[in-house]
Amino acid sequence: MVYYLIVCRSLTYAQRTASVLERAGITAHILRSPKSISKEGCSHSVKVSQRRLADALVVLNRMGLTPQRIYITESDGSYREVRL
Repeated sequence: MVYYLIVCRSLTYAQRTASVLERAGITAHILRSPKSISKEGCSHSVKVSQRRLADALVVLNRMGLTPQRIYITESDGSYREVRL
């Protein structure tokens, strides 16, 4: 399954992001960012499905929550940064 990781600057920011998305009806899961995408060391990400990314970004923009970076899963399990 293809999904996106919205990288957040802290656990608190990830919790806020997930909460806002859940209230908007978008399923979101918090997880520790994989080491391959965690440039600042320990960071957290919010996982959303591929089909809900556009909706999630609209909701986050309205609430003033800007993601640091966004990654998509590749078929081999690796991650590729998505430029928006």
